[in-house]
Amino acid sequence: MANRGKLKTHKGAKRRFKITGTGKIMHAKGMKSHRRRKKSARVKRQFDKMLVMNPASTKRVRKMLPHGLK
Repeated sequence: MANRGKLKTHKGAKRRFKITGTGKIMHAKGMKSHRRRKKSARVKRQFDKMLVMNPASTKRVRKMLPHGLK
């Protein structure tokens, strides 16, 4: 049987996603710097939130993070 090598963590995914204690994947909203020139304080606060990723994308991200995040 052929040796397929080590499983490597995708470094971009490692920086962009967080895994909670229960195993959910969290992500931040994109386009923070390109929405509008003058953002209200309310809009700025909304961009800081981390959101739970939808199940369809979760499978793809888990492949990129084979060992989870440490």
